[in-house]
Amino acid sequence: MAVNVETLDKLERKITLTLPADAIKSEVDSRLKRLARTVKMDGFRPGKVPINVVAQRYGYSVHFEVMNDKVGEAFAQAANEAKLRVAGQPKITEKEEAPEGQLAFDAVFEVFPEVKIGDLATAEVEKLAAQVSEEAIDKTLDILRKQRRTFAQRPQDSGAQEGDRVTVDFEGKIDGEPFQGGKASDFQFLVGEGQMLKEFEDAVRGMKSGESKTFPLAFPEDYHGKDVAGKTADFMVTVKKIEAARLPEVNEELAKSLGIAEGTVEALRADIKKNLEREVRFRLLARNKQAVMDALVAKAELDLPRSSVQAELDRMVEGARADLKQRGVKDADKAPIPDDLFRPQAERRVRLGLVVAELVRANDLQAKPEQVRAHVEELAASYEKPAEVVRWYYGDNRRLAEVEAVVIENNVTEFVLSRAQVKDKEVSFDELMGQG
Repeated sequence: MAVNVETLDKLERKITLTLPADAIKSEVDSRLKRLARTVKMDGFRPGKVPINVVAQRYGYSVHFEVMNDKVGEAFAQAANEAKLRVAGQPKITEKEEAPEGQLAFDAVFEVFPEVKIGDLATAEVEKLAAQVSEEAIDKTLDILRKQRRTFAQRPQDSGAQEGDRVTVDFEGKIDGEPFQGGKASDFQFLVGEGQMLKEFEDAVRGMKSGESKTFPLAFPEDYHGKDVAGKTADFMVTVKKIEAARLPEVNEELAKSLGIAEGTVEALRADIKKNLEREVRFRLLARNKQAVMDALVAKAELDLPRSSVQAELDRMVEGARADLKQRGVKDADKAPIPDDLFRPQAERRVRLGLVVAELVRANDLQAKPEQVRAHVEELAASYEKPAEVVRWYYGDNRRLAEVEAVVIENNVTEFVLSRAQVKDKEVSFDELMGQG
């Protein structure tokens, strides 16, 4: 039987479903009989509860379940017959008027849109490239040395210098009044590493052990401590101890301590380079993927299903609440988070998801098993025991699905780059890593 599909809006549709009333009644009776065999009720032995008593207690809920099931089945069958790609859940309401012996329902729902992707040959995409320089290896080596530095006390008459670890007592007052977090004893920090506000570091730099000083400190307007943000405090600081940092030499001993089996400086630098190249590869892929996705969205024409946008908004609001809860915010579950805060992002995600899905379907860009395996092995390569990491990914379908999604995005990226007008741009290692 042909299904009559009524168009209400761009993507909104309506179909009318009819169900024989006797089929509903028959299924309700059947379920109540099954229930009577197992239900426990006071005053009756198990399996001996009269059917009319069971119907009185459970009739409404069983009837509701049956209606839900039967209407759901009827809708799925009708949508399938009409070859509709349904987005979200239908809104189903019972009609007052129905044919004799029938129950009738209106199902209002949205369908996924037709996605039109323009000519990718006219799309312009900037593709970044970067190299791992010797300077980048040197910087990474310095970071590794700093992580293994030791400290030795400086002579009494030596002032605090860049990189020194100082132990201080301090107390700050605003308009002569102490404030929360403004006082500490035996507080340690490293000079020049940005652990303290610049004015505090500048005041301590050059001070000697046992020396005290008072100085004004202006808190920035965007300081995390709201009570003191934008205010000026008077601080008194006393330096109790100054320790100079000692970095380990770049030698075979350092190489071995960093897990380099050969124990040579050359092997250590080669290992650092390999790890940095892997990081560069991932970052370049992420940046270039973003550029491709921007170009795709710009080239696509489609209407957005409201239900899909709402589902994405709900996910994002839920994520924001979970984040607030993790930060210890009281009553995070009830925090008022307006949908509009995330709407542009949600709409973009839905738009991009539909465009990518269409491109994947039309050009057979699904993730192939060997691609998934190669990506998992690349992710695992930076760990101490790669084989265990590979097993971890393959031990959970959800984790594997996440990898598949990334591989599909990579396939889409390569597909678009092979057709678009690509402008190559070399960027420095620091710029790619967000240091410049």
